Amino acid sequence: MSFFDFISNDIGIDLGTANTLVYVKGMGIVLNEPSVVAIELSTKKVVAVGSQAKEMLGRTPDAISAIRPLKDGVIADFEITELLLSNFIRKVVRHRYLMKPRIVISVPSGITEVERRAVRDSAENAGAREVYLIQEPMAAAIGVGLPVDQPSGSMVIDIGGGTSEIAVIALSGIVNNISIRIGGDEMDESIMLYLKRNFNLLIGERTAEQIKIKIGSAYPLNEETTLEIKGRDLVDGIPKTLRISSAQIREALSEPINAIIEAVRQALEQTPPELASDILDRGIIVTGGGALLRGMDKRLREETNLAVNVAEDPLTCVVRGTGIVLDNMSFYSNILVKGKRE
Repeated sequence: MSFFDFISNDIGIDLGTANTLVYVKGMGIVLNEPSVVAIELSTKKVVAVGSQAKEMLGRTPDAISAIRPLKDGVIADFEITELLLSNFIRKVVRHRYLMKPRIVISVPSGITEVERRAVRDSAENAGAREVYLIQEPMAAAIGVGLPVDQPSGSMVIDIGGGTSEIAVIALSGIVNNISIRIGGDEMDESIMLYLKRNFNLLIGERTAEQIKIKIGSAYPLNEETTLEIKGRDLVDGIPKTLRISSAQIREALSEPINAIIEAVRQALEQTPPELASDILDRGIIVTGGGALLRGMDKRLREETNLAVNVAEDPLTCVVRGTGIVLDNMSFYSNILVKGKRE
C-alpha cells in the first residue's frame, strides 16, 4: 500500500442515465442509486438525491422538481449532474483522507468532445483531484473479465438506460463500435405510447418501468402472463385499471429492440474477418440493465446465429471494470483518457 493510498481514496464511477454506481478502491461497490436529484425550485436547494428522489418522480408539488440530469447517456443538465456527483462522492469518500480522490468515470463511446468535457468538469467541480475517462463497452468488457489486451476479438453489447453500445474489442482498443441513443428509457417510452394509443391510458415513467420489469420480453415466453396496471383514462380523465398481457408489451417494445438488433447487425458487418471468426468462437457478451429483459439473449441469438451470453450481474459490469482499472492503473493507462484543465 503506497503513501498515496493512505491520504486519498480512488473511486470508479459508472455515471448512467438511469443509475449511478460507485466503486471505492479496496472496498468494492459502495453505492448504487438512481441518477435523480430533487430540488426546491425557488432556492435551488437539494431536497433528495438517488432513491429518495426517484420516489418523487411524477409526484412532486409545483415547488419541488425531480430531475434526471442525464439523457441518452450524456449530461443534459450540467449543474444538477454536479450536485448528483458531489453528493455521491461525499457519501463515499471519508473525510479522513487528506487529498481529493482520483476518479475513473465511464462514458458512452459515441459522445462528443463537448460532452466529454462536461463529464470531466462535473467530476472535477464535484471534488476530484484527477479525472480519467473510460469508454463504457471497454469498462464492461474488463468488468466481465474479457482479455481486452489480447489480439483475439471480443464483442460486447452494453444496453443501458440511455444508450446501447456495441463494440468489438482487441489489443486494448475498440476496433469498431456503434453507439445508439436507445436503451431502457426508450423502452419505457414505447410502453407509455403504446398504452396511450391503443387504450387511451396515460401512465408515468415509473409505472412503465415496472411493467417492463414485470412482464416485458424480447422473445415469446413459454408462459405468457398478464398484469393489472393503473393509470388515467384520457377520454374521461378519471383513474382506471387495465389488464395487459406480456404479448402486448412485447409488441410495444418491438421498435427499440429492433433498433438495437439492427445496430448489432451493422457492428458485425463492419468487423474485420479475422475478428469475426474470434466472435464466432467466443460469442457475444451482453451487459447493462437491458440484458435483464426476458428473452433478449434468445432474440439476439436467433437474429445473429451466434452464441449470446448474458454477463453475470450485468448491471454492475461497467463499475466493476472501473474498479479493476483503478487497481491496476499502469496496466490500463493506454485505454484511459486523462482529463486535463484546458
